Amino acid sequence: MLTLTSVLGIDTSQTGKYKIHFAIGDKSNFKTEPLAAYRQGTFKQWQERQSKKNFERDYILSLIYFRPDHWLFGGIYRSNGCEKRGHKYYYDTELLDIHTDLIARMVIKYKKPFRQSYPLLETCDSSLIVSEILEKPSMIEPFPGYNSVNIGYEDLKTIIKTEEPTWKNALSIMKGVYLIVDKSNGKQYVGSATGEDRIWSRWSSYINNGHGSNVGLKDLIEDQGMEHATNFKFSILEIAGMNIAEDMIVQREQFWKEVLLSKEYGYNNN
Repeated sequence: MLTLTSVLGIDTSQTGKYKIHFAIGDKSNFKTEPLAAYRQGTFKQWQERQSKKNFERDYILSLIYFRPDHWLFGGIYRSNGCEKRGHKYYYDTELLDIHTDLIARMVIKYKKPFRQSYPLLETCDSSLIVSEILEKPSMIEPFPGYNSVNIGYEDLKTIIKTEEPTWKNALSIMKGVYLIVDKSNGKQYVGSATGEDRIWSRWSSYINNGHGSNVGLKDLIEDQGMEHATNFKFSILEIAGMNIAEDMIVQREQFWKEVLLSKEYGYNNN
């Protein structure tokens, strides 16, 4: 197993110069705040504002919350001191040119057995295991609203696997009718979500097996392989609250199949 320090080239004799920052934000938005700051290009400034003198070592090794027990490499920063303003400490930091190509791509597996977010590197360096290297930086945006959902398979996979909270909260409370478009040929599939956890649960099944047990899509995936699912794009045609009867949603599903001709020219075989 590869450790984070071995990939970054940090010798054991040098770990005493580093503090880790497990960037998880605070209070209600703790899971989304650090990653949102990275997406917006403001992570450095976000990290520099601290409630205590947390970075009293030469270097900061930043890890951004990604999903339970998994963290994104956020870069190595040099700490050039801090200034107290009011009740906050503002650090002056510099992002070092050390594997910056792996920022928001290298995923670290580590189950944090403590609340402290600023441990000394030498206390856990051997347990920081490289889990995977993403093809591109994780840039998932917060849930945009039901009318604006238009997301590819790979991004949806990241959302489902990381249980991105804004998406999970929104999709878990709504039933509805959705559309899958195959970018390789333009064919469409209309489906509905009526069960427990609503759209979230339904879309999770596509991530698990590529076809969600839909007959037309299952035949396609069995023929073309799981890789073909990366051509799928997901959107929402209609949403329905928890009190809407299932047969009403199924009627709306049939309506959209007729409108989009997904039986005649798409993947709807029922």
